[in-house]
Amino acid sequence: MSTPRTLRLNASDNVVVAVDEIPVGATPAGAATARERVPKGHKMAIVAIGVDEPVRKIGQIIGFASRPISAGEWVHEHNCVMRAFARDPHIGEGAYQEVIAAVSDQPTFQGYRRANGRVGTRNYLAILTSVNCSATTARLIAREVERSGLLDDYPNVDGVIPLVHGTGCGMASRGEGFEALMRTQWGYAANPNVGATLMVGLGCEVFQIGRMKEEYGLVEGDAFQSLTIQATGGTRKTVEAGVERVKSMLPALDRARRDTAPAGALMVALQCGGSDGYSGITANPALGAAVDVLVRNGGTGILSETPEIYGAEHLLTRRAATAEVGLKLLERIRWWEDYCARNGGEMNNNPSPGNKAGGLTTILEKSLGAAAKGGTTPLVAVYKYAEPVTAKGFVFMDTPGYDPVSATGQVAGGANVIAFTTGRGSAFGCKPTPSIKLATNTDVYRRMIDDMDVNCGDVLEGASIAEKGREIFDKILAVASGERTKSEALGYGEAEFTPWQIGATM
Repeated sequence: MSTPRTLRLNASDNVVVAVDEIPVGATPAGAATARERVPKGHKMAIVAIGVDEPVRKIGQIIGFASRPISAGEWVHEHNCVMRAFARDPHIGEGAYQEVIAAVSDQPTFQGYRRANGRVGTRNYLAILTSVNCSATTARLIAREVERSGLLDDYPNVDGVIPLVHGTGCGMASRGEGFEALMRTQWGYAANPNVGATLMVGLGCEVFQIGRMKEEYGLVEGDAFQSLTIQATGGTRKTVEAGVERVKSMLPALDRARRDTAPAGALMVALQCGGSDGYSGITANPALGAAVDVLVRNGGTGILSETPEIYGAEHLLTRRAATAEVGLKLLERIRWWEDYCARNGGEMNNNPSPGNKAGGLTTILEKSLGAAAKGGTTPLVAVYKYAEPVTAKGFVFMDTPGYDPVSATGQVAGGANVIAFTTGRGSAFGCKPTPSIKLATNTDVYRRMIDDMDVNCGDVLEGASIAEKGREIFDKILAVASGERTKSEALGYGEAEFTPWQIGATM
């Protein structure tokens, strides 16, 4: 029988990660003899850890021993718990001046240039709804357009997509919740992957289309149209009128053509879901390496999921380009602590059961791996949920850790590609923004081959993080140029539009 492989990720670590399952009595190279079975992706102590002493992985504290742990023991939630401890933010200590390639030297992709200077990777007509009461009508309009075969005459249009949600009324007309919904709706209409928008409302809801038009200076024409069910005369008449509006917008939308654009026009949303013990070792750092290449070529990488950088925020604040950026990130962390307290939750409610089955014990451990998606370049800006991302480089957007809600905020911010790592096997796609799925291990890549785009499990077999990062970057360019992702081929993307409902439902 071959000796099980393990990884000690930092010289200060008192645990190793099991690359292979470790049976009782096995002695991996450089580790202790296993006192019990340790599953793949999980941790084994290599020295004795006293009660209340920190458990260290990747050179960081991921938890504390809840009872004495002997060398060779499996380390997981039965003997390792999360506790509060001080973390020095070291704001700006690790930041440096990034050298950006000139536009003429940047790699290129084939995208849709929009009038505002941004570049799309897809060319959709989106049907947005102001309120859940108009959701069915929006879907009926899209269904009728698809059923009629109308799109056959417009080969440069990727589709007509209804993007519906569960709110828009029964809410305050001011405050965090309303503002987040307003930003999200406008952000989707303005996303470079959306060439035209039809917005459908009921008419009496809190979220008024007229207010949004006034707020953002929207003028109806080839790129934006709106109507309400009540003013149009009911559902059937609104469906008929909606189809006519779509017909009127399609010719201008179809005139768009792909053109050569620099990599600096790419804004990549960074996501992870269904994480496991390999996430922070393979796919996440490999995606981080791809983000470094992207940033050095003038592009933007958006890290999000605030609850999933909790405990690793000090690694990001030390990369803050300015003190203001670092303090803004810490303010969002404090907001989340208060938000959880107000709602009877706690930050360690994340990891999920699936994350734990995959080897992740605490949110501190999960966050260390999640933060690796952001690479190594300076953190240049921090945004609230669905705010327009205007900075170039590595940025952070405050979102929940729930993937569809988080990705919705990133797309509203302007993301034209999503890179999504998964270890357990997340089933996710996004319209209008294509989602590239990166498997953390070869098992899930093979088992879910119809969902996964890139296998990062070969990092465990000797592929370098830099090589895999370059492969991911090349995949981003190909997808941005029109190559379809696995989730697009499966038809994912419409149901995943999920704006964050922050405020009370009344």
